[in-house]
Amino acid sequence: MTLIRIPPSWYISENNITPESAFLNRRRFLKTLIGAGVGAAALSISGCRQDTSSSELSPTANTVNLGSIPRNPNFAEVDRAMTPRDLAARYNNFYEFGGNKGIWKAAQALPTEDWKVEVTGEVKNPRTYDLDDLKSRFPIEERIYRFRCVEAWSMVVPWAGFPMRLLLADVEPTAAAKFVSFTSFYDPQITTGPGWRPNSLPWPYTEGLRIEEMANDLAFFATGIYGHTLPKQNGAPMRMVVPWKYGFKGAKSIVKIEFVKEQPATYWNTLIPNEYGFEANVNPSQPHPRWSQASEKVVSKGSPLSWTRIPTLPYNGYGEFVANLYA
Repeated sequence: MTLIRIPPSWYISENNITPESAFLNRRRFLKTLIGAGVGAAALSISGCRQDTSSSELSPTANTVNLGSIPRNPNFAEVDRAMTPRDLAARYNNFYEFGGNKGIWKAAQALPTEDWKVEVTGEVKNPRTYDLDDLKSRFPIEERIYRFRCVEAWSMVVPWAGFPMRLLLADVEPTAAAKFVSFTSFYDPQITTGPGWRPNSLPWPYTEGLRIEEMANDLAFFATGIYGHTLPKQNGAPMRMVVPWKYGFKGAKSIVKIEFVKEQPATYWNTLIPNEYGFEANVNPSQPHPRWSQASEKVVSKGSPLSWTRIPTLPYNGYGEFVANLYA
């Protein structure tokens, strides 16, 4: 008998994965900050700009080859080319280190030695993991996911890591746990980018999910990318990846995970709630207050003006996995 494979809607061929280099210079977002309080902060988004500066330091320096990693067959291909690795390492947002796309050099100040991730709150088994614990407890796999930024650009990236549901099973949330809060590393002596005002923004960076979202099979903790450990500008040593949501939901460099009863405050939702909702699912029919979300530019080599524009898919093309969460 001949088996005929009908690819699902999220299918993307490996040839279409966004190259790694394109992913790391994300967006130039915080252009102007006015006043001393969060209520007075005025934020504007500029167009995506590629870092063309040269340096002896490689944006993928100090990463380690992960060797042979099994690729999850359910997330092995997508419908367009993978973003080149060097591009994903230079086109990036990481506001703790500055407000432009070319923050990869500044992000090298991130200290990743002796990293710990504290899991606390409404759980039966509170834990503090170090990197060896994460490697030994949770088998690493590779998944190729679309990545859609709220700024209306996109990539295709091969992440290495483990599904969030494995950590859920390990710590056993109680019945009281309805939401999960994720906190990124923050040290004002290290992570404040040029011209930033630490006291006027809601640091540290926090994000959140409903516990049902965290339990969904798509929800992923990435510890690697392109077969290597995460570069610091990509959120080393561990970050969130929730591909049906806009990219700002993917908190980087996580140091704390807390299971809570009430919806937690999150960074962008606190700053500009009318523009950045807590849910933040990719929705082409719901425009951002300042631009359309109906299409996206695919990050590639060359000027952003030459990037191909394609239609944006509801839930970033992953509706069959997650639409039931929002019925």
